[in-house]
Amino acid sequence: MISAAEAMVKCLEKEGIKTVFGYPGAAICPFYDALADSGIRHVLVRQEQNGGHAANGYARITGKPAVCIATSGPGATNLITAIATAYMDSIPVVAITGQVNSDLLGRDVFQEADITGAVESFVKHSYLVKNAEDIPRIFKEAFYIAGSGRPGPVLIDVPMDVQKVPIAFDYPKSISIRSYNPSTKGHPVQIKRVIAAISEAEKPLICAGGGVFAADAGGELLELAQKCSIPIVTTMMGISAVPVDHPLYFGMIGSHGKKAANTALLTADLLILIGARVGDRAVSTPGILEKRTKIIHIDIDPAEIGKNMEAAIPLVGDASIILKQIIDKVAPCDHSAWNAELNALKTSIVPDMEERPRTVNPKAFITLLSQKLNDNAVVVADVGQNQIWTANQFMVPHGRFLTSGGMGTMGYSVPAAMGAKLADPGRQVIAVCGDGSFQMQMMELATIRQHDIPVKIIVMKNQRLGMVRELQTKGYHDRQIAVDLENVPDIPKLAAAYGIPAKSITSLKDAGSAIDEMLAADGPYLLECIVDPDEATL
Repeated sequence: MISAAEAMVKCLEKEGIKTVFGYPGAAICPFYDALADSGIRHVLVRQEQNGGHAANGYARITGKPAVCIATSGPGATNLITAIATAYMDSIPVVAITGQVNSDLLGRDVFQEADITGAVESFVKHSYLVKNAEDIPRIFKEAFYIAGSGRPGPVLIDVPMDVQKVPIAFDYPKSISIRSYNPSTKGHPVQIKRVIAAISEAEKPLICAGGGVFAADAGGELLELAQKCSIPIVTTMMGISAVPVDHPLYFGMIGSHGKKAANTALLTADLLILIGARVGDRAVSTPGILEKRTKIIHIDIDPAEIGKNMEAAIPLVGDASIILKQIIDKVAPCDHSAWNAELNALKTSIVPDMEERPRTVNPKAFITLLSQKLNDNAVVVADVGQNQIWTANQFMVPHGRFLTSGGMGTMGYSVPAAMGAKLADPGRQVIAVCGDGSFQMQMMELATIRQHDIPVKIIVMKNQRLGMVRELQTKGYHDRQIAVDLENVPDIPKLAAAYGIPAKSITSLKDAGSAIDEMLAADGPYLLECIVDPDEATL
């Protein structure tokens, strides 16, 4: 017999968990006491939300569920934004929270919060454990649900007294949930319709979303595109699903996307959506598009198909399996004229690489950064202008672009970069944020130093909430309110206070040597770029 808390730890070990992110408290202490005897590495974050974001970054690099931990009450509620962020972007995270004793539930005792109720609308599933004997089954189910079908977060809430109950540990070898059976293989009739549509199309287009990563379908997507010479665009979440320097890739679509990508979307006669939810930032007028373009929508979640835009050919299943089904039967096609048309537009757009007086051109900086990074580097963008500058200028051939797309959560980049680096220590990992978002996560410099996580951080400092300022300028007669960050701390000195080397630059001509110095540093490094407060997003 072992305690339920020890069983919880053994469940994580059985699932192959090597690293967890968390912040302890009284209600989760029995679990932490058991964790002390495990080989699992615990990374102590400085705020629970950041533990959730770190698990998010870890999961996105490994492709497997990652774990974050918090105590009851405020510890659990601090996780809410991270759980919602993972849900919106379909990231497999298992969140473990402590809870007050079972006999005190519902009595508003110290640090009690109904966390399973609070997260109900943005978890795949949640558990309030009432019987300690159920823990092995619940953990097995939680990891299965989080990582299968459309991935997403699962919450396990365990009362403190339940954690102390002795149980006989027997971890299930497999799991079967009658009401949960995600489809994987595409329906053969629909596959035939897709093949016919591709063969008839004159201007087909593939649009890849974040679901391509969940299905590990980048190779199959590129194989289909090459076999039928179909151009590719992506949503923001789909960036880096295919090599960004590939001749068939034309960039990100949407309100902040590339002109060639948006033109392709507007003029295509066949649109093949793969693992994309067609959000408003990607397609502002889905009703118009669905009337003039034949749409094929491939997604493992049937609820996504038709939710924002009607599909002429819906296809539910795993993108990797479905694409293989299509590749096996589709005949090679030639759409070289269509690609040439888009290439002419793509090459006609001259990017703004001009010097700025006494400030750094952020678009030119990200372009230069991409050129200097290893070709498999991970770049984690925060939210705001820095996100768009990074998304549009990210040109790391075989790298990975991470960001908070669906929820648009400021303060995501640094903890997510920590998780990504711990998931794959051999890869360069860079976080890019603004000075506004940096101040939502700067406490994690302590975590980076304590746990010796060699991430590199770039802060675009314009002393403004830049994107909101721009919205107020363009849409509200330049009536700027609550966007001035005039009292931003001296960020390089702040980094130095944590023992992290840092530098600040005010000119593009200094950027090359500064990037070289940052990348050559053995440990963490912070590079501040001073940006004009009036610098435009596009």
